[in-house]
Amino acid sequence: MNFAQLALICLVAILGPLLRLSRGVHAPVVIGELLVGLALGVTGLGILHTGDPTFSFLAEIGFGLVMFVAGTHVPLRDPGLRSGARTGLLRAVGIGILSVPVGLGLAHAFGTGHGLLYAVLLTSSSASIVMPALSGMPLSAPSLVAMLPQLAIADAVCIVLLPLAIDSSHAPRAALGALTVIVAGAGAYLLLRWLESSGWRRLVHEVSEERGLALELRVSLTLLFGLAALASVGHISIMLAGFTMGLAYAGVGPPRRLAKQLFALTEGFFGPIFFVWLGASLNLRDLAAHPSAIALGLALGACAVVLHALPVLSRQPWPVAVATSAQLGVPVGAATLGASLGVLAPGEGTALLLGALVTVAAVAVCSGPLSAIAWEGAQES
Repeated sequence: MNFAQLALICLVAILGPLLRLSRGVHAPVVIGELLVGLALGVTGLGILHTGDPTFSFLAEIGFGLVMFVAGTHVPLRDPGLRSGARTGLLRAVGIGILSVPVGLGLAHAFGTGHGLLYAVLLTSSSASIVMPALSGMPLSAPSLVAMLPQLAIADAVCIVLLPLAIDSSHAPRAALGALTVIVAGAGAYLLLRWLESSGWRRLVHEVSEERGLALELRVSLTLLFGLAALASVGHISIMLAGFTMGLAYAGVGPPRRLAKQLFALTEGFFGPIFFVWLGASLNLRDLAAHPSAIALGLALGACAVVLHALPVLSRQPWPVAVATSAQLGVPVGAATLGASLGVLAPGEGTALLLGALVTVAAVAVCSGPLSAIAWEGAQES
């Protein structure tokens, strides 16, 4: 990779925000960035090469930061999370239970033998898609309050279960790696909490702001990349490190200045690089060579939307229910981890990402009604 290619990526990534310029459009920004990646990657013009080590490493940093920010979006300190926890937990568990036979059925129908992996994918939700789609909207509506713990539970549990489901032959190693990252994340949380309660965090903040040192950002990136190093050694996806670190900061409450810095770093540079890289890595021609992979991807996406829509039977509004079907981090982690381990069939990794794109498209479709529910709930409260 050179500076000309980097400039091209940053330029074309502007297409993502352009989709949100209209007040009536609430499509996730990542859709535009993925489309750009598709056009310039292996499926399209072949200008961007995802095998480039520098490009891949920048994208991996972006993935970690995207999951970090997604973790900070989980409102652990919000009283609404606790008030809606029971309902959200029951819905997440119910979807998870129903996903097992569906995942096993899909694996049998397509002859892949990855039923447990598909069950994890079908159960998962993505705070990194849903929360940005709700950005600027009030979250006081009862249906949205109950949705927050559902997202948090599905996100966290599926991220932990993914390495165990994708490579069951090395489940003990994956479990040990995941446990190591989680324990390290818990240690980071305790450290951050002590810094906050002792007043050291505020003192460092004041000195950093006065002298323009960005110390809090440097510390947060050090902790994130430290967890990412542990994940790499333990053969665990970077997404677990990023999400765990984000939850640690969400539990303490990230300072507003740090939150803005992380947002700018992620959304302004590393995040777009990751999503353009992801789009560029999608080989739709590979899908054409394996028609069954197309059917698998569409089936995974459709089944995820249907399973997550079932809570309408428990009076969850359909736009909210469909929004919880959004997938991103878990399918991406499955595709990348599966490729590195060599456990996926030809075209299967792209099929997993195609299924995720189906769910992202479903979120884009229901974004208008979802916005209406948010504002109606705010007026009622």
